Amino acid sequence: MRTEWWYATGWLGTGTGTGIGTATETPVPTAGFQLTFFRSRTGLAVGHPSRLAARQLLFAHAAVTDLGDDKRRPVHHHAQRIARWNGDPQAAGARAALHDADVAMGDWTLRRDGDTWHARLPASDFALALTLQATQPTLLQGDAGFSRKGPQERQASHYYSEVQLAARGRLSADARAPVLQGRAWLDHEWSDEILHPEAVGWDWVGFNLFDGSALTAFRLRRREGASEPALWAGGSLRTAAGSASAPRSFAPGEVQFTPRRWWTSPASQARYPVEWQLDSPAGRHTVRTLLDAQEMDGRGGTGAIYWEGLSELLDAQGRRVGLGYLEMTGYAGALRL
Repeated sequence: MRTEWWYATGWLGTGTGTGIGTATETPVPTAGFQLTFFRSRTGLAVGHPSRLAARQLLFAHAAVTDLGDDKRRPVHHHAQRIARWNGDPQAAGARAALHDADVAMGDWTLRRDGDTWHARLPASDFALALTLQATQPTLLQGDAGFSRKGPQERQASHYYSEVQLAARGRLSADARAPVLQGRAWLDHEWSDEILHPEAVGWDWVGFNLFDGSALTAFRLRRREGASEPALWAGGSLRTAAGSASAPRSFAPGEVQFTPRRWWTSPASQARYPVEWQLDSPAGRHTVRTLLDAQEMDGRGGTGAIYWEGLSELLDAQGRRVGLGYLEMTGYAGALRL
């Protein structure tokens, strides 16, 4: 496969228990987290014996969104890494592993042990130390794990999700920092081709609902803009009651993203929709960010600038029914994979 990525997002708080709400209690997050490991096969130096041959390019991003409190303002921290790799686990003296259950770049690691993922990503102003434990079976996106991403069948990925993960950990290197609890979502995708030539980027959401359901929705945008019809769209809904069965997959015409509010990044000048009306077979919802300033500026590494942030899902009556992440790419320039 040409590209492959592992992606985990979630929220944490104090005294939140399992992260599943009840009729009298709605989980309250204090922070969100995001981590991504990404590899891209270059097609260069095939068969070359040099340990410096860049057969693969490796990228990793990590971020923490601190929602603040009465004494602290909300803040978004992020960090990134980039490396070239020839497939040797000890290449250039730095450990690199890219397997389904063991992903690492140096001391940034994501490993699975049975039904639990362990993440360790130390950075200069935060440090992710997390355990993400399965509470539901793996969710196969699309058609039994084959997820179309465009009008041509080859524009697709193999895609599974681990939803409603029970999350626990610290977001600081300080051992005195409190251990927080919440909910997380993990995606693993791999593909030879994913973007149609006319696609400039995508909008994607993954929400763990408080009733135990999981909602995915995405669309690939044409170059015309956020308000134009999508080039392709999809998603899924799996209810808590149906967690042992296949999800309800969405056809392209069943998903519509309508921007309702915008935010302009002072760093990149990119203009992002930070509140959406989302219409799907799951109903009409509002997607609303919990902090507008959650842009990832990768110009010092991958070159990509995108928005990735902790958000809430509201039902038609305006009630918060879930928490998750919104991802928006291609607003600061066409995305290139």
